[in-house]
Amino acid sequence: MSFLSAVIASKLAEIRERKARLPEAALLDRIPRERRGFAAALAGEGLAVIAEVKRASPSRGPIAPDLDLPRLLRDYERGGAAAVSILTESEFFCGSLGDLEAARDLTSLPLLRKDFIVDPYQIVEAAAAGADAVLLIAACLSPSQLDELRAAARELDLAALVEIHDEEELAMAMSAGAELIGVNSRDLRTLAVEPERALRLLAGLPEGVIKVAESGIARPEEAARAAAAGADAILVGEALVKSPDPASLIAALRGREEGCSSSRSAG
Repeated sequence: MSFLSAVIASKLAEIRERKARLPEAALLDRIPRERRGFAAALAGEGLAVIAEVKRASPSRGPIAPDLDLPRLLRDYERGGAAAVSILTESEFFCGSLGDLEAARDLTSLPLLRKDFIVDPYQIVEAAAAGADAVLLIAACLSPSQLDELRAAARELDLAALVEIHDEEELAMAMSAGAELIGVNSRDLRTLAVEPERALRLLAGLPEGVIKVAESGIARPEEAARAAAAGADAILVGEALVKSPDPASLIAALRGREEGCSSSRSAG
């Protein structure tokens, strides 16, 4: 069984349990009215950084199990992050919806729920926890599932960042009408990282979509290569949570001096 197959099997079992404990109707009553513009935040001038809250990964193990969420989010804001990604997958990444709920009160930046989303119930969960956007991983979904989940996100006024790894998934994303596309350099079946393949794919994305480079970016030169390939934004996790100075690293990735950049619109 590949890593991705194991995650999906685990996720389906988890969703059944969560639905039994908390029906969707109860979640709908918790959804905040305010939405922060995730897509607009990424479309500002220059390279945007989606700064991630990431406690662990299956390839690295524990990364920052005792991270200080309030301080980390303050650093992300100070460095000029455009948005924050919150990993909520628990079994393999040690994340939680609790981090997303807490972040909603700790920062004014738009929030992305990053998880393996395979059921519309998770979209409702994301909205109720305070997300402004959700990650939809094409490798986890059939074309009809991607259409269904994008429709569920639109219904709740959530942006959908569609993640792809190859040309076949790109065709699937475009057929679904994706307006935000993330290219992940990590193959979720094998966990291998192939930055050159990702850069080629990124450079071939059509005009008119917001392009996000994901995984394998830790240094300014890597961020610059992503920007040169056409990225509007980069998503960075491990390098930031392990950095002694996340604010300065974000500024460096953006190619700016900390504290001297113009603010982005949160929509």
